[in-house]
Amino acid sequence: METLPTGKVPPELLASLLARHAPSGAPDVVLGPGVGLDAAAVRVGTEIVVIKSDPITFATEEIGWYAVHVNANDVACLGATPRWFLATLLLPEGRTDEALVEEIFAQVHRACQSLDVALVGGHSEVTHGLERPLLAGHMVGTVPTDRLILPTRARPGDRVLLVRGFPVEGTAIIARERADELRRRGYDEATINEARDYLHAPGISVVEAAGILTRTGPVHALHDPTEGGVATGLVELAMATGLGIEVSAAALSPLPLGRRLCAEFGLDPLGTIASGALLAAVPPEAVEDHVGALEAAGIPARVVGRLLPEGAGYWLRSEGGRRPLPRFEADEIVRLFE
Repeated sequence: METLPTGKVPPELLASLLARHAPSGAPDVVLGPGVGLDAAAVRVGTEIVVIKSDPITFATEEIGWYAVHVNANDVACLGATPRWFLATLLLPEGRTDEALVEEIFAQVHRACQSLDVALVGGHSEVTHGLERPLLAGHMVGTVPTDRLILPTRARPGDRVLLVRGFPVEGTAIIARERADELRRRGYDEATINEARDYLHAPGISVVEAAGILTRTGPVHALHDPTEGGVATGLVELAMATGLGIEVSAAALSPLPLGRRLCAEFGLDPLGTIASGALLAAVPPEAVEDHVGALEAAGIPARVVGRLLPEGAGYWLRSEGGRRPLPRFEADEIVRLFE
């Protein structure tokens, strides 16, 4: 039997598994599992509770900061406020000392403070068979019923906004994991440090941007692209809405430093892990208000495409016509670790 590649489980397989093993129907489940869905939403009393779980598997530095923010991003994509965080920390046998554990806990603490989130529990252990620490985060948030963002509300003709740039997380990982090689290739310390600091500036959190969008006007769907990059994120957004999508190739311009570092290692920026970007489906008449509100806060945003009717496919349009939107079953960043 053929083995699966590194990265997310292929979407077709995941959809089949969920259909058979996670059937819908529970009356308190407002949004259950599905391909392209960022988090779950359940009704508890008069409130909606949004729940997310996501591990950090590529980065080796500042995994505590990553874990809090990538989970908070997904909670925010349903319109919710992140409130409580749990962490499952697995540490490698024979390579773990108290200083390492202290540093990871401090990273989690700093990240939680930056979002006014409480660390409320989890689990930690030294585990056989690991080469490096692994941290799985679990974020819980709340949202009033009338502010919950459900991707099923998206409509054909909705414009797709790309908020902030890409690949923010990929740029930071390259600089942190391959700094010595970049130095040998002639990159100066200022450039390497700038790329390393993409983790913090512009940063991988999209909670602020999601909040601005939800307060400004109607938002039909939000999605933060992660593994598989912004191209895979666009496909996931369309799959979550049940619609097709057409994207302008010219509008999908990577951040200049991200483009440079990806080119050094033969990575396609469109398929490189892209936390720090946010995709939004909004009605055409709301585009100007949303872009203006984001830019007033110093957050760049632009229209990159539109949603198509159900069954219309996932397309990338350029001057030469259109072709299927690329999908990356294995994130390009995996090449760094092969």
